[in-house]
Amino acid sequence: MTDAVAECNIKVLCRFRPLNQAEILRGDKFLPTFQEDDTVIIGGKPYVFDHVFPTNTTQEQVYNTCAKQIVKDVLGGYNGTIFAYGQTSSGKTHTMEGKLHDPQQMGIIPRIAEDIFNHIFSMDENLEFHIKVSYFEIYMEKIRDLLDVTKTNLSVHEDKNRVPYVKGCTERFVSSPEEVMDVIDEGKSNRHVAVTNMNEHSSRSHSIFLINIKQEHVETEQKLCGKLYLVDLAGSEKVSKTGAAGAVLDEAKNINKSLSSLGNVISALAEGTKTHVPYRDSKMTRILQDSLGGNCRTTMFICCSPSSYNDAETKSTLMFGQRAKTIKNTASINLELTAEQWKRKYEKEKEKSKSLRDTIQRLELELLRWRSGENVPEMEQADADVVKLDGSDEMSLDNERSSERQRERERDSDSSSIVVRISEEERQKYEEEIRKLYRQLDDKDDEINLQCQLAEKLKEQILDQDELLASTRGDSDKVQTELGRLQTESESAKSEVREVLQALEELAVNYDQKSQEVEEKNLHNKQLAEQLSLKMANLMELEAELAQMQEVSSQQRKRIADVLNGLMKDLSEFSSIVGNGEIKLPVEISGAIEEEFTVARLYISKIKSEVKSMVKRCRQLENMQLECHRKMEETSRELSSCQLLVSQHEAKIRSLTEYMQNVEQKKRQLEDNYDALSEEFFMLQNSGETNNNTPYKAAGRPALHAESRQKQLSHLRDEINEKQRLIDDLTDKNQALELELAHVRSSLSNLKLQDDTKSACLEQLSFQQERNEQSKQDLKRLEETVARELQTLHNLRKLFVQDLTTRVKKSTEIGPDDSGGSNTQKQKISFLENNLDQLTKVHKQLVRDNADLRCELPKLEKRLRSTAERVRALETALKDAKQGAMNDRRRYQQEVERIRDAMRLRYPPRRSNAAQIAKPVRPGHHVAATSPTSFSFTRASKPATSYSNAVFLQEDKSAPQKTNTVGYSTVRSMDIMSSCPLDVENGKPLRFDCTKIIRPLGVLLVLGHVSLRTNPGHVTT
Repeated sequence: MTDAVAECNIKVLCRFRPLNQAEILRGDKFLPTFQEDDTVIIGGKPYVFDHVFPTNTTQEQVYNTCAKQIVKDVLGGYNGTIFAYGQTSSGKTHTMEGKLHDPQQMGIIPRIAEDIFNHIFSMDENLEFHIKVSYFEIYMEKIRDLLDVTKTNLSVHEDKNRVPYVKGCTERFVSSPEEVMDVIDEGKSNRHVAVTNMNEHSSRSHSIFLINIKQEHVETEQKLCGKLYLVDLAGSEKVSKTGAAGAVLDEAKNINKSLSSLGNVISALAEGTKTHVPYRDSKMTRILQDSLGGNCRTTMFICCSPSSYNDAETKSTLMFGQRAKTIKNTASINLELTAEQWKRKYEKEKEKSKSLRDTIQRLELELLRWRSGENVPEMEQADADVVKLDGSDEMSLDNERSSERQRERERDSDSSSIVVRISEEERQKYEEEIRKLYRQLDDKDDEINLQCQLAEKLKEQILDQDELLASTRGDSDKVQTELGRLQTESESAKSEVREVLQALEELAVNYDQKSQEVEEKNLHNKQLAEQLSLKMANLMELEAELAQMQEVSSQQRKRIADVLNGLMKDLSEFSSIVGNGEIKLPVEISGAIEEEFTVARLYISKIKSEVKSMVKRCRQLENMQLECHRKMEETSRELSSCQLLVSQHEAKIRSLTEYMQNVEQKKRQLEDNYDALSEEFFMLQNSGETNNNTPYKAAGRPALHAESRQKQLSHLRDEINEKQRLIDDLTDKNQALELELAHVRSSLSNLKLQDDTKSACLEQLSFQQERNEQSKQDLKRLEETVARELQTLHNLRKLFVQDLTTRVKKSTEIGPDDSGGSNTQKQKISFLENNLDQLTKVHKQLVRDNADLRCELPKLEKRLRSTAERVRALETALKDAKQGAMNDRRRYQQEVERIRDAMRLRYPPRRSNAAQIAKPVRPGHHVAATSPTSFSFTRASKPATSYSNAVFLQEDKSAPQKTNTVGYSTVRSMDIMSSCPLDVENGKPLRFDCTKIIRPLGVLLVLGHVSLRTNPGHVTT
């Protein structure tokens, strides 16, 4: 609910920075001329703003002039915005942030953080404040949370009052300026900056620091809330000046686009004639929608450069500021009424409506009596004081009614029941009085219409109040039903998670068992397949070799038998002829022929043996080639199985990743629902406490309610911790699978490398096989040549025998003609010598070919041996790599399990993003500075333990508890729950827990179950 509506313009302030070193070296001119405190002249044209700061203005002067008042407004319940606009390197970040930890150079944001708490500490002690801060940036048109770098693309939503807000942004509760500065330091370290030609630390994003302040008066229970947006815009850039390129250029494009959208919004609001304002063109204008023409008090800094080099940009910035100065905002106090206040207001309006209804009824009855001609006595007339109307018009209306009633009473007193004759003048007079009375009746009708309209308005207000009360009750019922529904959903989710965990465990066990069985079976099958393939290959090779050998042997035997039979037959015939004396050759000739035949037989037998050895060697080479092919096929099958295993692991990792994303989304939804219900629960608790007349009177029933609510909260926290444990387990499994996938991928790359090596080796073997085939073909050709030569020799032998037989027969027929026989013998001898020369040439050629083959054969054997050794080495390396991969995988799984068990023992399951309970800030006492690095001391009778609010706040593991020998313990102040104040009575011992809330000290303390005795001036435990 809002109240105290006030219309105000946007406050625009102009600040010029001094010339920088580059501009001085370049010789740029100093453009601006300052007149008084609100005018600057550039190029002869004056520009008027709320205030103009020259170049020598300090940071403190800027803050005291413009930003100090907005702190009071925000603490008074108004919304506020301060943002800086200007070109790049014009001093925006220096104005808003400055040097954060330098008292002289710090900007508006750190000064506001300190000033807020100074105001709070000086205010009424009955006020209680809850302060939350958020820090995010708009980078490349995406909203990034600077306090949680994992949130990179947040969305903008609207609340029930249609006010835009960033959904899912991290909110931190703070209770001191030091904690605010820690948050700013953390966010600033995550902000995007870059180096350009105009600025060494150029902001590449629009940063927004949001401070949300809620205050509550303890006695009156009046609640106010205010939001303060502190915006540091990125500067508009001209690429030719900044020299942006690559990613910096893309950033500059998005910056200029969002600033152009801001300019369009300012122009539309300044004109005042456009019905549509383009807030949705940019996420920045969408977030600042309330700051530009809405419920907010806005202050704008336009930061300018005095250099003549930036003349155009400076004039554009000044024109932007002048347009923004004409925009009007409607600021109002954000007041939240309690249920008791709504109830009182409703009762008041109801009584007022009832009295107005009674008044309207009396006036209607009186009007009816007047219209029927009846005189209404003065005692029965409605009194004007009964109808209480506000304003001068209603008072004048009452006066007019009373005067009319007075005149009517005078006329009634003059009237008589006696009928008399009247003159014409008297008749005209009475007629005129009658007309006056009719006019008065018309006036009365107008008054009655006004009263009816007022009554209708009041009825509408009553109906609105009834609807509001009904909606409030309905919301309360909805909250209760929603709480019950969430409890049931939590139970169902818990059971689902338990079932899922059980199913996952069963699946994991079954998967491991099945995987092990499959591996064993695959290994066994591979071994059997290898053995079978080896035996089948050997069997087929032996069968083929046997068949071939049998065929060759049969052929050779047949040929040898034929040749030997023919030779023996011919020799026997020849010897019989010679022995019988049918022919007598010279001894020298016959001995020479037999010697030549013996030599020919020896050569032929030698050639046959060499051919057999070559055939045998070729068969060995073919067998070795088949063995290499078989091993390569086995390697390819193993590689395909590895690829299949990798694809299965990748599919499993994808499914687990999707499941983790679903679980994470469900967890976030449950966390959002839990946070909303927690806030509504505390609101309902506060409203329930305010329904009683005395806030501290009821102690029994609230304690029971508090205990039940505490049980519900603890139950919800346990469920959330269980969900978080599940998420942690799934995260560990995902990481393990990712590491396993990386290891499998590395193994795959090694296997691919080995595959490439084997492919090269295969190519070499193929080349060697081709050469072996060529050698085999050459050997076949040689065998064919030898066979042809043998056939030729056999034919020559037959011819020789036939000629010799013919010659012997002729010699026996002719008789003792020695001269003719000698000539014929000479011819035959010359023919045989020629044939012998041919055979000698053929033999020499065969000997040379055989020598060449013998020289080539060692080289081929050496290459074949090296290839076989390389294949064996590759197979050994592959087996070693597989064995090493399996060993590494087992070691990795064992190490992961060991680390997981150690982490579970060291860090018990807890919620990573737990809901934060505010540490209320109370005025009247300046609390010691508390930050993540400052400590507070508590005295104890024995070594104390810190009471950490790990359920509500992030627990800092990096700052362990330290205990010394004298009984002191250092406790992080942020780890102490501050939502449970104490009730302390002087001189009386009391035992308390965190359910009783008393505030005499002005600060809130949270401890466990302890017993205190307080005396003036000291507290003992």
